[in-house]
Amino acid sequence: MNRPLGILDRCIVEFDRGLRTLLAPGIAARSVPIPPNAASSVLSKAEQVESARLMRVNHTGEVCAQALYQGQALVARQANIRKALEVAAAEERDHLAWCEHRLDALGASVSLLNPAWYAGSFALGVVSGLAGDKWSMAFLVETERQVEHHLEGHLERLPREDAESRAIVAVMRDDEARHGQSGVEHGAADLPEGIKQAMKAVSRLMTGSTYWV
Repeated sequence: MNRPLGILDRCIVEFDRGLRTLLAPGIAARSVPIPPNAASSVLSKAEQVESARLMRVNHTGEVCAQALYQGQALVARQANIRKALEVAAAEERDHLAWCEHRLDALGASVSLLNPAWYAGSFALGVVSGLAGDKWSMAFLVETERQVEHHLEGHLERLPREDAESRAIVAVMRDDEARHGQSGVEHGAADLPEGIKQAMKAVSRLMTGSTYWV
């Protein structure tokens, strides 16, 4: 029988996952979403640049999601909460790999700011997890609601001709909605409005900075 991992073992596992998130090429369990009956998009230079910037923002968002979930899972008190976080993180790893794939196709690189955003998100995950599982789930729910709204905005901003990026973002949006619902089902508390607004402010800082860098 396999014994549960102790806190030191889990710290080592999460450190390894962090390095893989930041340094290793993403590996997806699911295939990259492909728009049906669509040939490869032909984009103008301006459209290509805009798509690359938006997909870079999305990639950094997935880096942050990995860090948040890893921090929360590290200190989760209940096994079912840890499992829910691990399931969500696995789907977010698909998103990470899909965004990398699309950035490569667009001839663009990931954000140079990813290590800083990863560290901050991991710390937030640990703090929210230490506050208790219901608060950990509350941060997950609010994060996913904001990300879902953010992805809806990107579907409006992405060039219509960029069917590949739009297909990826659409699946990501649907996954985020399910993750948020899972948090509700696992007993998420309702965050105070001040914390929600603070999270929105940090999200605007992240999206604004990684759009350019």
